[in-house]
Amino acid sequence: MTAATAAPTHRRQRRAVGPLTGLRSLLRLHLRLARRGILIWTLAVLVLVPASIYAMEDVYPDQAALDARATLLDNPSAVMMTGPFFAADHYTFWAMVANELLLYLLVPAAIMSILLTARLTRGEEESGRLELLRSLPTGRLAPSVSALLVVALANLALGAAVASGMLIGGGGASDSLALGLATALTGLVFGAVTAVTAQLTEHAGTASGTALGILALSFMVRGIGDVIERDGSWLSWFSPLAWAQQTRAFVDLRWWPLLVSLAAVAVLLVIAGRLSHRRDLGAGLRPAAAGRAAASAALLAPGGLTRRLVGGTHLAWGIGLFLFALAFGSLASSLTDFAENLPDLAGMAPIRLDDLTGSFSAFVLMMLAIGPVALAVSGMLRMRTEETAGRLAGVLVAGTSRARLAGQWFLVVLLGTAAMQVLLGLGVGIGVWSATEDTAWIGEMTLAALTYLPAVALYAAIALALYGLGSRLAPLAWLLVVYTALVTFLGQMLGLPDWAMDLSPLQHIALVPSEDLEVMPLVVMGVTATALALLGLALLRRRDLAAG
Repeated sequence: MTAATAAPTHRRQRRAVGPLTGLRSLLRLHLRLARRGILIWTLAVLVLVPASIYAMEDVYPDQAALDARATLLDNPSAVMMTGPFFAADHYTFWAMVANELLLYLLVPAAIMSILLTARLTRGEEESGRLELLRSLPTGRLAPSVSALLVVALANLALGAAVASGMLIGGGGASDSLALGLATALTGLVFGAVTAVTAQLTEHAGTASGTALGILALSFMVRGIGDVIERDGSWLSWFSPLAWAQQTRAFVDLRWWPLLVSLAAVAVLLVIAGRLSHRRDLGAGLRPAAAGRAAASAALLAPGGLTRRLVGGTHLAWGIGLFLFALAFGSLASSLTDFAENLPDLAGMAPIRLDDLTGSFSAFVLMMLAIGPVALAVSGMLRMRTEETAGRLAGVLVAGTSRARLAGQWFLVVLLGTAAMQVLLGLGVGIGVWSATEDTAWIGEMTLAALTYLPAVALYAAIALALYGLGSRLAPLAWLLVVYTALVTFLGQMLGLPDWAMDLSPLQHIALVPSEDLEVMPLVVMGVTATALALLGLALLRRRDLAAG
């Protein structure tokens, strides 16, 4: 009697498992995993958008200042770095906000969506957790749908922060809502792109790296298209970033370009769904290449593993930052007219009117140095990723000590960022040379870029020390990077006090070649970086792997 009743119950349970079974529980799980990151991204945007607007109001108080800004933007390099140049005949304050701020909201939204989608889809699959979940009464589509719903909620929160920030700053309701919606939809587009790339490969890093490459290509396509025609050409429409910018908020608002983003999201998600049915769990459509029977000499050399893991990222970002440096450096040709019409230029940035080219070039180097700083921290935290994934233990079992591995890792990351600093100096120097026809700038800016190496080493050493203290504490190193970016880009415009500015290590570096080199701050940062790195190595030897 008992056996007779058990079998039908089992059949009823199996029939009850549909494609979305368990979605509610998975949604709670994914929200718990992503809640901290979503909150940080949203609060950062909610604070920075109105802060940027208020700062711009102080720097550009009248039409003469806005006209001067429009003069600077009527330059191919400026268009590449900001977006289409709308309202050129009558450049209003809110046209400036939309033209120059929107792109730098779209890119973070895209990066957030790429990283979050890769983590919740391919990352869960690669770690083996998805296989465990699928062993429970869970529908085939439930994990993917849950991940995409979380990404959608994250973008809605980010879009709401953008719209709220615009409203707080005094923007019109409909235009503010359009910018918020454009930001959210652009993030969703790149989240959907990542959902597709996650089907092609077995590794979350490759999936997110491919999607980030598509983002970089979109940036370049949009830039070239906008240079062809200042208000956007046919080429611009091949970039998802342009679809948001073509809403022309605060200039001539139109909603229909957002339908292009919405249609792209739908098409990409259908493609991702179709591709997911053609592969096995844990596999990618593109099978992983079989490795060598024996490791190469380069991989076995000291630091070989680190070079293999972080070298590609350094190369890709180095090329991108070099192109940014070229574009910024070439703006030197537009500075004179801009400065004449904007006597309050020093309120925006540490730029001296008696040495426009030199001080501007030095400030560009400081801004771009945030790239190597971020990559130094990211490179050190890659060790934490390898530890939590269990791969680091295999390396240590093979006979390499923790201190030796971490020390080699630290040196390889520093060498990579040093090479990137050289590229930045060359890029800015070549850009200024193209604007001024003075070849001496190439050598001067290359040497000036090297003065940031002690500071870069300090950020990497802080990350290493926190990692040695505990793997869960290591991500706190990003807080200093974010604060440094805030101080560098908005510190003077926001009128931050000196003590707050001085919390950023970059603020203690002289703006060479506009200023005389100050050796003592570099020595202090170098000694501090060495001490923190040694402390991190000592702490790492004393704690258990994967311990918080």
